[in-house]
Amino acid sequence: MLELKLIEVKKPQDVNLILGQSHFIKTVEDLYEVLMNSVPGIKFGLAFVESSGASKVRSEGNDPELKSLASSNILEIGAGHSFIIFMRDAFPINVLNAIKNIPEVCSIYCATANPLKVIVAQTQDGSGILGVIDGGKPKGVENEADIAWRKDFLRKIGYKL
Repeated sequence: MLELKLIEVKKPQDVNLILGQSHFIKTVEDLYEVLMNSVPGIKFGLAFVESSGASKVRSEGNDPELKSLASSNILEIGAGHSFIIFMRDAFPINVLNAIKNIPEVCSIYCATANPLKVIVAQTQDGSGILGVIDGGKPKGVENEADIAWRKDFLRKIGYKL
């Protein structure tokens, strides 16, 4: 028997997240170290679904609200070896390559601040993430005003000169 579920990730609008898959219990500690060492002042919480042995949600972080948010969302998703990171005072672009370089990280499903839905397949033995719905549908192709806004926004947040 296979059941498909659509899980809405619950988070404040100002919080970015990264959703991925790993394969080893030390993921929690390695993610913590990468985040702490990548961005001074980052606030984050992360959680990982252990899929064998005790099969617990393992969590860490330096912000109690974000740590709790990570635990509750990943428990709801419930897919084996998945992890979620919630962050403030940093963007995924600041940490994504360092996370991808952690030896036990297998894949990243998304990195976003948008509303997110996770498509989960559930069997009697366990669950897996099939994909994500990140944000909304496109509303057209950007015009000159949209291009100007994009360029201005990137400069305002410090990512372009």
